[in-house]
Amino acid sequence: MTSNQAEAAKFITLEGSEGVGKTTNLEHIKSLLTEQGIDYIVTREPGGTELGEQLRALLLGHKHDGMADETELLMMFASRAEHLDKVIKPALEKGQWVLCDRFTDATYAYQGGGRGIDFSRIEILENYVQGDCHPDLTLLLDAPIEVGRERATKRSAPDRFEKEQVEFFNKVRSAYLSRAENDPARMKVINAALDLESVKSQITEQIKTFFTQSDS
Repeated sequence: MTSNQAEAAKFITLEGSEGVGKTTNLEHIKSLLTEQGIDYIVTREPGGTELGEQLRALLLGHKHDGMADETELLMMFASRAEHLDKVIKPALEKGQWVLCDRFTDATYAYQGGGRGIDFSRIEILENYVQGDCHPDLTLLLDAPIEVGRERATKRSAPDRFEKEQVEFFNKVRSAYLSRAENDPARMKVINAALDLESVKSQITEQIKTFFTQSDS
């Protein structure tokens, strides 16, 4: 590995609330990276490691419905610390791009916006756990809550988060959009309420622009 390879490695995240099509469009992003001959890995949060997946099961399952909001937040960052140490940082150091289904923006949206935890507390944990490791590009799939919820109910039985009320998801969406507004260079909003081909077209445009900027 050369230093140039490590410097060229990029960290891309895909964000959005339930039912916006992250799984489908993650496959599209993978195809765009493959077309460019990019060496990359795909991972997810919470999860990405053996320990992280165990924490994911606790966080999404119904065995611990009603867990304290602070417990939920700390479990998210515990999973993230392991993820960064075992998967994300090693890949980037080897020159591999990382494509991750959700990352810290989701924590600000769900635990900050949805649960109402003060953003400053989340920021303290973010700085402690991540240091200077942050995504280079984030694609936020956005759609009205009623659209996403309708799609999600057709997909599978709801997990612990998906069972939350509309008000919760409106707060999640607002937090996501606020972060995108405050960081437009990194966080690109994709209108996920449109048909799939239109969504893919938006993603293709953003990824190609990112490729061009990365090469310059």
